[in-house]
Amino acid sequence: MYNRTKLFLHKNVYSKNTDDIFFGAVRENIEWHISHCVKYARLLETQGFTLQKLKSYEDIYRLPPIPTLFLKKHELFSMPLQKIHMQSTTSGTSGTPVKVGFDKSAMLLGLNMLRKTFFYHKMISAVPTNYIVLGYEPSTHNHMGAVRTAYAATLLAPPLHREYALKDTGTEYVLNEEGVLNALITYSKKPFPVRINGFPAYLYFLVEKLKQEKIRLSLHPKSLIFLGGGWKKFAAQKVDKQTLYKMAEEQLGIAEQRFHEFFGVVEHNVPYCDCKNHHFHVPVYSRVLIRDIHSLEPLPYGKPGLLNLITPLLKSMPLTSILTDDIAVLHRGEECGCGISAPYFEVLGRAGLQGIKTCAAGAGSMLEELK
Repeated sequence: MYNRTKLFLHKNVYSKNTDDIFFGAVRENIEWHISHCVKYARLLETQGFTLQKLKSYEDIYRLPPIPTLFLKKHELFSMPLQKIHMQSTTSGTSGTPVKVGFDKSAMLLGLNMLRKTFFYHKMISAVPTNYIVLGYEPSTHNHMGAVRTAYAATLLAPPLHREYALKDTGTEYVLNEEGVLNALITYSKKPFPVRINGFPAYLYFLVEKLKQEKIRLSLHPKSLIFLGGGWKKFAAQKVDKQTLYKMAEEQLGIAEQRFHEFFGVVEHNVPYCDCKNHHFHVPVYSRVLIRDIHSLEPLPYGKPGLLNLITPLLKSMPLTSILTDDIAVLHRGEECGCGISAPYFEVLGRAGLQGIKTCAAGAGSMLEELK
């Protein structure tokens, strides 16, 4: 897969001149999966898709996206399981978790992608750092992608100490509210930066607790906050981004420009890091389409619809084009004003159960055909 390697080794994370390479990588990727995954080949056949329909970059939208609901019911592998080097799962908060396996080449290319992305956004530092992880402590019985992502984020600067909001007892997780508060107070007295990463809902609960306890900290000026994973089951308590950032700035003493947010899904494997204006620009490693919730036809800039994520990273599973249940809108890069010319998207919310069913129905008879 020459084009895939060339794409993921590209020197510029947000270059506008990679359409030909991206198309070549997608076509190679689909050709591989058709010849190595019988279920995927049949799935494309039920949708009336053939490789002949991928003649140029403009044809990428013709590739039938796989709804995440489909992956909850069907496993699709293009390699023997013994060649899968690592597996991650979704949280399973909306039902059966999805298992995603990584081949060795994808892991190596993915690490290079992460290195360049984090370097571009100035997340990598050589300064020793203390961490608050607003999520799960790593465990041998937890394979969720969010857990591995949160841990990996603690390697962007040399970790002095990590304190987790959810501690592993060996059989379950327990809330570690007192431990997090004590760690924060201790960290604030040290001459080292503090990095807080994890779920935005947990940050909200943390700063609310600090406010109730009348604790106002002044963390090291090089400290960072980076969030991801959405509000999930705490959607009812959700506050807008700017409100949350202001609250955290007041209680922790971290300037708003030191806040970052990531968007990602386990089934897609490309991270989206926000720019200085807090927008998710699309890197060279992927493309984003917004599709009509009923017809699944691609929509123009500015029109909300279902978020369709495309990347040719994996050889292990045919997850080239994934249809999420997120409602989003795509904008031209120039509308942001941060200096990145690549398009950016905003996530407006979830389609909900009915929306997910509509996705599956709109994608055709995939679920029935492959039972």
